[in-house]
Amino acid sequence: MVVIRLSRGGAKKRPFFNIVAADSRNRRDGRFIERVGFYNPVASGGEQSLAINAERLAYWESQGAQLSPTVQRLVKQGAKAAA
Repeated sequence: MVVIRLSRGGAKKRPFFNIVAADSRNRRDGRFIERVGFYNPVASGGEQSLAINAERLAYWESQGAQLSPTVQRLVKQGAKAAA
């Protein structure tokens, strides 16, 4: 099953997450199919904290991909910010 979830990157105490479409059997930070966006929880100043390619997200959902609870929350948060 394909899952859209967060993949952690960044340095110690400075997390950075890629939002990726991955096979659910792969490791959290392992191989993924496609990068759909990113989330930077420690963004400051003019940095962008959340970016999601809505077109690709909709494509993966139409193909049966499940969103992780955290990604679901971030998508809702991003839609509210855009509106």
